[in-house]
Amino acid sequence: MKARETITAEQLDEMFDNGEDISAYVDWSKARRPNEELRRVNVDFPAWVVEGLDREARHLGVTRQSLVKMWIAERLR
Repeated sequence: MKARETITAEQLDEMFDNGEDISAYVDWSKARRPNEELRRVNVDFPAWVVEGLDREARHLGVTRQSLVKMWIAERLR
């Protein structure tokens, strides 16, 4: 979607602060989250650990990978 008009950063801030939809003014294809660069890590677990992870992931309705990420992030905080 293209922006209807050009606006200033102050106008954009005000719209955002007021809860208005600013998506027409944002190029989401260039959006980045700082410190969110992904790096692949391989970890080997015994079968009983994987089975437990799968049980808990099903219970929470998430994937095994999401569960592991959540738990590690919680522990690191």
